[in-house]
Amino acid sequence: MEFRLLGPFEARDQGRPVPVGSRRQERCLLAILLLQAGHVVTTARLIELLWNGAAPASARGTVHTYVGRLRARLQPHGLSIETRHDGYAVDPGGHTIDAQRFVALHRQASDATDPATRVRHYDQALALWHGPLLADVADDDLRGRLGGTLEDLRLSALEQRGEVHLAMGLHERVVADLAPLTGTHPGRERLVAARMTALYRSGRQADALQLYRDTRQALVTDLGIEPGAELATLHDRILRRDPRLDRPPGPLYAVRVGEEWLPWNTSGHPALEFCNTYAGWGGSGLPGSEWLRAYSTLAVWAGHLDLAEQRLVTRLLQEARQRPAEADAALDEARAFRDDLYTCLTDPRNARAFKAVAYLAQEAARHSLLVRDGDGLAQWRLSSAAGLRLPLLATARSAAELLADPRRFTIRTCPSDNCGWLFLDTSGRRRWCSLATCGGGREEAACT
Repeated sequence: MEFRLLGPFEARDQGRPVPVGSRRQERCLLAILLLQAGHVVTTARLIELLWNGAAPASARGTVHTYVGRLRARLQPHGLSIETRHDGYAVDPGGHTIDAQRFVALHRQASDATDPATRVRHYDQALALWHGPLLADVADDDLRGRLGGTLEDLRLSALEQRGEVHLAMGLHERVVADLAPLTGTHPGRERLVAARMTALYRSGRQADALQLYRDTRQALVTDLGIEPGAELATLHDRILRRDPRLDRPPGPLYAVRVGEEWLPWNTSGHPALEFCNTYAGWGGSGLPGSEWLRAYSTLAVWAGHLDLAEQRLVTRLLQEARQRPAEADAALDEARAFRDDLYTCLTDPRNARAFKAVAYLAQEAARHSLLVRDGDGLAQWRLSSAAGLRLPLLATARSAAELLADPRRFTIRTCPSDNCGWLFLDTSGRRRWCSLATCGGGREEAACT
């Protein structure tokens, strides 16, 4: 079964709603057990939460009745509510609970070193929230007692995602994402600081200063305290137009194409360049080593490598803004394909990776058209019917061409611990790639 607690309470089995009970308290009791899935919640604790210290004499019997009804409704769907000592516990095995999934994704994001990976995990975690915890079965008081930690984690995810976005130069997204929160959570000074910085980098100095004044007023009025030292220092730096507050500098060994930073071309083939959009393949994934941080970068990269016509790139960028979820899915698929392609090119005996590359190459063939350019030469182009997956399929077709080319046997992998980039070595004399990239921070010149 699937249980949604982050918003209105829902129970589903194979996508179909499961009626849990008409009584709000009954559904609330189940939600409490699900929030503590795998752990015992005592009857006394359930009574305290459900009646908030004003329980009737019949409360213990009522809880027992609720549990009996829930068992009858949920056991056919495989959910077990066990009696343990003086309490109850839900066995979470085989079931999905969005609150648990949120905590796991938050942990993965915190542990990730690559900014794009962190953002992806935070996006997935925050997408699970569809409103206040147990929006239709708990009041604000109960919600605070049940989900204080979850709400803190949600705000922490928003803060940290905003800070990563700032480091990636995505300040306009920070302005939009944090707009509903800074007014309602003035005590979360990291939230306020992130949005102030984003406003300043967006050319809105006056709005950044006004946000500080509003926050200070709320803190002084409601809590009797002044803003902390870090927020006050940021305010002073914005007043002075401190140049250190400007957007982060562009990465090393990069070329600016439109609004996107792309790595220099170094490998000799588009399929290899695609693999090299992740620096540090031979290392541990250094911070800043991911180039494909957004779908827009993938689309612009495909145009820059002449895998897609510029008119199609413009169209893809427009469609990505209109359908962001679909664009994110295409970007995730492209990153997964990049892993398979890298494995296929560096380990020719890996049948699984070859099959994955071949599958997408065959799909690309089904979307390909033979067209004639202005110079009279014919070439294969992807049809616009490929949609937002066009850059991915174009790359897959390019990869198939390389795999069928004798040059495939001249592919080399830079052996530097901080690199692993691929390049063609038709001379048979090169060992290292031509750039010291790998996300920065190299201490040796092996990649030069």
